[in-house]
Amino acid sequence: MVSRPLIGISTYLEKNARWGVWELPAALLPVGYPQLVQASGGLAAMVPPDDPKHAPSVVARLDGVIVAGGPDVSPDRYGAERDPRTGPPAAERDTWELALIRAALTSGTPLLGICRGMQLLNVALGGTLTQHVEGHVKETGVFGRHTVTSVPGTRFGDLVPEPSDVPTYHHQAVDRLGRGLVASAHADDGTVEAVELPGMSWVMGVQWHPEMGDDARVTEGLVRAASTPHGF
Repeated sequence: MVSRPLIGISTYLEKNARWGVWELPAALLPVGYPQLVQASGGLAAMVPPDDPKHAPSVVARLDGVIVAGGPDVSPDRYGAERDPRTGPPAAERDTWELALIRAALTSGTPLLGICRGMQLLNVALGGTLTQHVEGHVKETGVFGRHTVTSVPGTRFGDLVPEPSDVPTYHHQAVDRLGRGLVASAHADDGTVEAVELPGMSWVMGVQWHPEMGDDARVTEGLVRAASTPHGF
């Protein structure tokens, strides 16, 4: 039997979550994330926030890393003043997930950032974010859909060569690209919808939520990279 690569997925950290008779603090994750990894041929493991000094040893035990969606990245992480429309900070997640990203980049571990995860990847590499994009969230708590078009010749363009309709929920976006990143997909209004690091290691971010759809090509690409000795 071929072993499936172990893909770690960062989690939400909520002060109050309810299930059954319980209402307690919880590290949690929408089930679409592990299901998407499993459907793509990987084993899914939840990776809740920890002391950032442990990030290298955590990543060393994983074959691939997904940084999940969630709250807005704190503007002080990229040297900006807080816009009134920016959501409340999630300092523990910011600190931990930036450490995970840097550990994955250092070790060459295949890495996928989803929505917030893509934005954190950009920030980890010195990029900035637009704190509010009008019209990208149509209804609170409801995923929308729009078309993204890939850039030919990129890794994402090879995975998804045709325009694709994707599930989306975000009001922030990449502004200045981080060091070495290239845009590999755009929305019709020009918003950067995917980024990647060219080179040997598999590093990508997507602004939408593939776990809310049925197109597994991006995560299948991650799992394939995680199945090889050098992640490419």
